[in-house]
Amino acid sequence: MNDRLRCFCQLADLDGAAGFLTATRQHLHRHPELSFEEAETAALVAAHLSEWGWQVTRHVGGHGVVATLTVGDGPRRVAVRADMDALPIAEIADPDGRPWQSRTTGVMHACGHDGHTTMLLGAAQQLAATRNFSGTVHLVFQPAEESNGGPGGKSGAQRMIDDGLFERFPCDAIFGLHNTPGVPAGHFGFGSGPFMSASDTARITIHGRGGHAARPHQAVDPVLIAGSLVVALQSIVARNIDPRQTAIITIGAIHAGSAPNVIPDEATLAMSIRSFTPEVRELLEQRIRALVTAHVAGYGGTVDIDYERGYPVVVNSEAETDFARQVAEELVGPERVIAPFPPVTGSEDFAYYLLHKPGCFFRLGNGEEGAMLHNPRYDFNDAILTTGAAFWTRLVERYLAQ
Repeated sequence: MNDRLRCFCQLADLDGAAGFLTATRQHLHRHPELSFEEAETAALVAAHLSEWGWQVTRHVGGHGVVATLTVGDGPRRVAVRADMDALPIAEIADPDGRPWQSRTTGVMHACGHDGHTTMLLGAAQQLAATRNFSGTVHLVFQPAEESNGGPGGKSGAQRMIDDGLFERFPCDAIFGLHNTPGVPAGHFGFGSGPFMSASDTARITIHGRGGHAARPHQAVDPVLIAGSLVVALQSIVARNIDPRQTAIITIGAIHAGSAPNVIPDEATLAMSIRSFTPEVRELLEQRIRALVTAHVAGYGGTVDIDYERGYPVVVNSEAETDFARQVAEELVGPERVIAPFPPVTGSEDFAYYLLHKPGCFFRLGNGEEGAMLHNPRYDFNDAILTTGAAFWTRLVERYLAQ
């Protein structure tokens, strides 16, 4: 590593912050807050940032917090985002006992946003102390990433953008990350172009004609229709989508009836639909609507289809992805960087930022052991807190190099 690169943040520079970061992350895990309810989390974040000398703006798009620090007269501006909300999932107690287990019934940080927030706080403390850059950095602490709705029908990223995020806090590029269980701890994953899928939802209500289970010929059975429809829907991906493209149709919920001897009047299905290109996304909706309508009619029923477009595809810009990859290779070594990282079929509202600004959303390994995301046994790996904080510090320093 040449002398110029050596002057930027190193992993060891955050060793002294490990205790603070672990305590902060575990506090956030003990006190999770759902989307649109992150008042205490936002207050804690804002208090720390103010203490360290950042210019803090609260209530951006709801409970959003934006912290700004300008050093020198450099013209460049960069934004880094972390999400703050938890999920409506009841945490399953660790048999060994975790003192930081959620104290809020039915709510937990099952996606690691407690860790994302903490890592960016670690970078904020380091950047304020060293001020080893020239330009402006905005740290975006975002609410409601997990919600594609709520009051007004918009996620946290959309609300912050609507509240003038990029006009009030101008930036040339924006960066974000997500932890990834199953990937070695502290390993980074990068990919340019379509990186995370679009996520749409369809709710199908099949209307039949109820009757007695002993006289099915006098009824139109919506349960039978729903069962055959589950299988038929899989033919859309298998026989309509180019095999070289990625598409997913998952029926996650079926509800019908309340007694074994009664044919109900209706049945409902709820589906998640994933894709990586506008063309495939459009084709999936067209074929789902057509197949469902014809299939139900063929059994003598009628149907209502509520099709909701969710988060768009996360599309990373090439230059910013290459830059972030270089920063990771400098910090942890190329042997701990996966590039290209395989596209992720999960979705992220960071995609909305990338519709307005160039940037990169990437992955940070949470460790090969432990539960997956959105699992009631999941826990963020505190061992990677200093890695993430050092990365964000170095990325800002490199982007705003003097």
